[in-house]
Amino acid sequence: MPELPEVETMRRGIAGIAGARIVAAEFPRSRVRPLSIQPRPAVLAARLGGCTITAVLRRGKRIVLELAGDSPADTRWLAIEPRMTGLMLVTDPPSPEHVRLVLHLARTPRRGLPAQVLFWDRRGLGTIRLHDRAGLEAACGPEKLGPDGLEISGSELASRLRGSRRAVKVALLDQRAVAGIGNIYAAEILFRVRIDPRTPCRRLTRDAWERIATATRDVLTEAVRLEGSSIDDETYRTADNRFGRFQHEHRVYGREASPCTACGEAVVRIVQAQRATFFCPACQRRPGGRRHRRMAAS
Repeated sequence: MPELPEVETMRRGIAGIAGARIVAAEFPRSRVRPLSIQPRPAVLAARLGGCTITAVLRRGKRIVLELAGDSPADTRWLAIEPRMTGLMLVTDPPSPEHVRLVLHLARTPRRGLPAQVLFWDRRGLGTIRLHDRAGLEAACGPEKLGPDGLEISGSELASRLRGSRRAVKVALLDQRAVAGIGNIYAAEILFRVRIDPRTPCRRLTRDAWERIATATRDVLTEAVRLEGSSIDDETYRTADNRFGRFQHEHRVYGREASPCTACGEAVVRIVQAQRATFFCPACQRRPGGRRHRRMAAS
């Protein structure tokens, strides 16, 4: 968390800064856990000052600001990965001590342009990287990220995962296979297609991969429309400090022991690859229709 829907919501929330010039970049001093920033803050601040933001992009779970300098050769990309608790904001942050970056923007008569954009991160697990073209390709290119979850096809998903021995839910978290899916949405996708998350990828048919790809696009699109999921301590907010709403549509995630919305049987929680997985043991079956033996919650 944040996953694709949350990061895409952040991107859309700050998209209006495209065309704005960065007057100054500030990395506030704080006693909280420092962020991973490359190059170091003083150098990065000097390189960002005076640049124009030409585009606000997303690569998987990263926000990427395309920056123009004095010539086309000076184009750089600022990649911000929110990870667990990072937020892109155009309003007051939840706490001032966890503000990691402030981009001060030039004043302009254009309506609605914020005076600044903030990156806030309570746990300090996010990253900030300035890339040239080769660096961006190395960090966010096809060797690192698979097709975007909003666009993935069944044939692409099958070609990347159908031979794997991994459980399908674990495999869907592999960003090299499909970019943007995390723990929440993997659980919701597999519930929609009624597949047990423990099923090995190699046991799934081409039809199953088509259904998973369709559900992936549908679930992520719906979650983006509802501006993501604010769960647990509700750390995640939109860029203008509103809660997401997709958590109200969760059918299995976080609903351990609650009745399944489809059949009424209790939702089960297990642990896969050190991550919690939620599913309905009655609705979600192994290929061939045979029901898995219900496991005790881990």
